[in-house]
Amino acid sequence: MPLLQEISRVVLIGAGATAVMDVWLLLLQRWGVPTGSFSLIGRWVGHMPRGRFVHAAISKTPPIRAELGIGWLTHYAVGIAYAGLLVGIAGVEWMRDPSWLPALALGVGTVVAPWFVMQPAMGAGFAASKTPTPLKNCLRSLANHAVFGGGLYLTAVFIVLATA
Repeated sequence: MPLLQEISRVVLIGAGATAVMDVWLLLLQRWGVPTGSFSLIGRWVGHMPRGRFVHAAISKTPPIRAELGIGWLTHYAVGIAYAGLLVGIAGVEWMRDPSWLPALALGVGTVVAPWFVMQPAMGAGFAASKTPTPLKNCLRSLANHAVFGGGLYLTAVFIVLATA
């Protein structure tokens, strides 16, 4: 598989898996389960060029212009980067013959980022420890990232079938 085709597949797999996660989050919202706002992620990322990486409470940090768009862009860029990580670990062959275990394992493993980087930096503490319901929030994050892992697998299978 030529390099440009490999890169294109990684991008499609990451974007597809992120879209699967977004559908999951939309379903959760319709079922009355609270989900985070991508505007807060955009606010967090938007303050980084200004030298501010950690916030006592991101919701109380002054908003920035286009924070929702920045949040969505960040969300998809991270999903694509994780797809690249999966292919880097499992090998390019995984894109030709995807298996669910590496995708699910990587998806679940990515929960480390919100638990130990994003949540503390946004004022929620390690593993949401400063929130009213840390265990519930951690389990919700774990489920969301497992869905992302499933999305990695399903998107890769779809691409294989679509290009056969």
